[in-house]
Amino acid sequence: MRFVYTLGLWGLFLGVLLGPTRSQATHVRAGEITTKRISQTSLTYEVTFTAYYDEVNGRDAAAAGADEYTICFGDGSTQAVRRLPKIYVNGRTSSINIYKTIHTYPGPGTYTIGITVVNRNNNTLNLPPANRSETIPFFVSTTIYINAALLTNSTPVMLNPPLDSGRVGQKFCHNPAAFDADGDSLAFRLSIPKTSATQTGCTGFNIAAYQNPIQFSTSSEAGGAPTFSINPSTGELCWDAPGREGQYNFAFIVEEWRNGVLIGEITRDMQIIVTDSPNKRPLINPIPDLCVEAGTLINQPVTATDPDGNRVIITGFGGVFNVGPDGTPLTPAELIQPAYAQLTNGGLTQNQPATAVFRWQTNCNQIRDQPYDVTFKVTDVPPKPTPALVSFQTFRIRLVGPSIKNLTARATATAGGRAIQLSWDAYTCGSPGTTISIYRKEGCSPVESQTCTTGPPAGYTKIAEVPSTATTYTDTSSLRRGVSYGYVVVAFYPDVNGGFNGGASIASQQACLELPLLAPVLTQVTVDSTSTQRGQITVRWTRPLGLNPGDLQGPYQYRLQRATGLAGTNFTTIATINTTIQAGIADTLYVDKGLNTQDSAYRYRLEFYYTLNGQLTRLDVTDPASSVRLAAAPANRQITLTWQANTPWSNDNQTHDIYRSRSGPNGPFNKIREVQVTTPTYTFNDDGSDTFLADGNTSRVLSADSSYCYRVMTRGRYTDTQLTRLGILTNYSQIFCASPGDTTKPCPPVLSLDSLNCASLSPESFCDQTSFTNKLSWRPTTGPTCDANIASYKIYYGRYRQDTLSALTSVNAPTLTFEHGSLTTVSGCYYVTAVSKRGLESGPSNKVCNDACPSLVLPNVFTPNGDGRNDQFVPFKCPRFVEQIEFVVFNRWGAKVYEVTSPSLAWDGRSKEGVELPSGLYYYQATVHYALVDRNAPPQVLKGWVQMLREDVTLK
Repeated sequence: MRFVYTLGLWGLFLGVLLGPTRSQATHVRAGEITTKRISQTSLTYEVTFTAYYDEVNGRDAAAAGADEYTICFGDGSTQAVRRLPKIYVNGRTSSINIYKTIHTYPGPGTYTIGITVVNRNNNTLNLPPANRSETIPFFVSTTIYINAALLTNSTPVMLNPPLDSGRVGQKFCHNPAAFDADGDSLAFRLSIPKTSATQTGCTGFNIAAYQNPIQFSTSSEAGGAPTFSINPSTGELCWDAPGREGQYNFAFIVEEWRNGVLIGEITRDMQIIVTDSPNKRPLINPIPDLCVEAGTLINQPVTATDPDGNRVIITGFGGVFNVGPDGTPLTPAELIQPAYAQLTNGGLTQNQPATAVFRWQTNCNQIRDQPYDVTFKVTDVPPKPTPALVSFQTFRIRLVGPSIKNLTARATATAGGRAIQLSWDAYTCGSPGTTISIYRKEGCSPVESQTCTTGPPAGYTKIAEVPSTATTYTDTSSLRRGVSYGYVVVAFYPDVNGGFNGGASIASQQACLELPLLAPVLTQVTVDSTSTQRGQITVRWTRPLGLNPGDLQGPYQYRLQRATGLAGTNFTTIATINTTIQAGIADTLYVDKGLNTQDSAYRYRLEFYYTLNGQLTRLDVTDPASSVRLAAAPANRQITLTWQANTPWSNDNQTHDIYRSRSGPNGPFNKIREVQVTTPTYTFNDDGSDTFLADGNTSRVLSADSSYCYRVMTRGRYTDTQLTRLGILTNYSQIFCASPGDTTKPCPPVLSLDSLNCASLSPESFCDQTSFTNKLSWRPTTGPTCDANIASYKIYYGRYRQDTLSALTSVNAPTLTFEHGSLTTVSGCYYVTAVSKRGLESGPSNKVCNDACPSLVLPNVFTPNGDGRNDQFVPFKCPRFVEQIEFVVFNRWGAKVYEVTSPSLAWDGRSKEGVELPSGLYYYQATVHYALVDRNAPPQVLKGWVQMLREDVTLK
């Protein structure tokens, strides 16, 4: 494809607008950095800096001072990189300059690659002051995320050079034609041009003086508020509309996403020149997006007009051309696999209305999940010296894989059981690594064909994946007879790196099959007797449904298999029954004996064999069915029954019968309730009542002293429409015996205590007594919700009123008294509980407390003369319930002469150093703590005087 740029216009305009400039490195108009991983075994990348230079006012700098720049790789290393031969564009007013190098990274991580170029060109209005924008270094960066899972990932490339002009009052747009060869998703956002602090700086920062282009607008083209924005999906950047002629710079970022994860981003810093001329921009007729199957030849006309009648040039950009931004063909398959798109009449100057034809022969090697964006650009060719204007149109093409053809399904059987074999035509679309996924659903509802909808339809579940070379698959996973199964197959393609961006094909047409009922069906697994060794279960089944004698060669055989447990899978054959499958012969029943039906459930299945080439060959096996398993748990004067079964028929939404025996497992059993059940876990609470009176009324409150035996009969039926004719299926559980619980407690007793009457005590009461006894008595109480069968009483005690009482002892009923002896004080609290014969304890009785009657009296004279009489200062006879005395003595001058803390008081008239004190008058303070029921009771403080006489004085 030929690319033509607007020639001469930039040179004319720049010469008029900018005039003479100083001779220094002031030449950079735009640029970006791209990367490409070039090794499968090392983290080696090709790093490319593409720069667009001003070849009019920055010609000398672009020629001599721009041969080499330093690229910072983001891992702490840098490299001076020389320029490849420059490419002149736009009548040599601008140039494309490529700096390319190879760099190997030390390991996975996130790296920001940057470059500083000195300097920008001059007179950029929105980098004020405009006449000094030439002093601002140009900086751009690209961030890449290196991870082994990303394989040979490349950043997007921008295929449309940023060399367009705008007009005052008209909407200006630019599309970078960004393309990602790996098929990653791209998103776009605006940014701010950056600079750096040094001429080789590796870190960029926003230019502080940058002004949004809107600040140079007065209104939009239509007269509304001006806007400056970028389409986050297509990348089309628009300024609606410039309001002042001049030169402007701005920046935007292209984000690269994979599987919802941001894996890199590129910044393009670009420049436009706005003129104030009568020229109007050209127009491209809208092009609708397109979705086609790979292999389709696309022929899309592109028509452009110019309001001024000027001639126009139509060009195209995009990865489908496999052409670089300078119009040079890239390495084969660098962007896409061939064949490449072409634009007939592209790049030619045509009278308007002009038409170019986009032609692309697609193929299966080009399938990917993301669409292909093709950017068409129309440039007008006005008379000189009027600058040319442009318009863009994005043409989005979604290329999808064709569906897999002629999917069929047929019933078959394998050694593991029933199966469905799928077949389809060989699939040749897709690159190596393409796989085919098989999806299944129950039911055969129609699937509407969608032209551009890829992947499985809603409601399908993936069951397998096979190579793209496969043409068959046998499904053996959890198939049920009589159920319709719908299948579709979908191809999945790898991306160019072997990753997951290749996308999926359109789903195949649905293949539907209902498994035929050619084998028997179990109809009963009922427990006849309950025993640990002599239990018995009867198993019944139908003859093969839908199979008539002669359909398959006989003889035929049933093989009944059994496993232990509701969900048992370890099946062993317990009976082999030859059959002619003729009606009227009793060969569809088996009584299984010698089982432990008391402790175990049993599960059965039946294999059906026919004769093929003289050998018995299994046709199918039934779905397993278990016996009904009953359990019981005690509740308060009730028994809770639960039962369950694991069967191919449903026992839900049916009436189940409950049988009860009050006289043991041998019966008789009375039907007591018909229970409507809904969910697979069935329950019933027996309170002793009997609501089924046809066999007698056995209603009576359940006693915890008795055992009751139960049996349940379930009803169920097949939900498959082909099997509903089998009707209601009944099965009995084993017999299970249990006793109800009884949580009824006795009523709390009423407690009383023989407490002290302090007012009635004499001074001699409890004289010299050191051990005390509290006498308790109580009486039981009764009530309609209390158990009157009391076995014992528990006595709880706490020394203080504030204590949490703890168990002291218990006495057997009918004793109603207790003496708590060997106490140092009568102070304490009690309550009593009653305990039933079932060990249930009542709540506490009323709490009763006893308190001491404290007493302590001190004399006012003593004679410590050694005559054995009144030699110590002690309390008068019979102090009561004293725990501790803090005793302090002072002489008549207030000096402390003696101090002691003790359970008793006996001062001998000596000082605290043991020296005899002289006769005289002494003062004391006695702080007395008594053994009371209140832990926090304040002490009694006694203050007084005592006369000590040491002479030969005897007190009588």
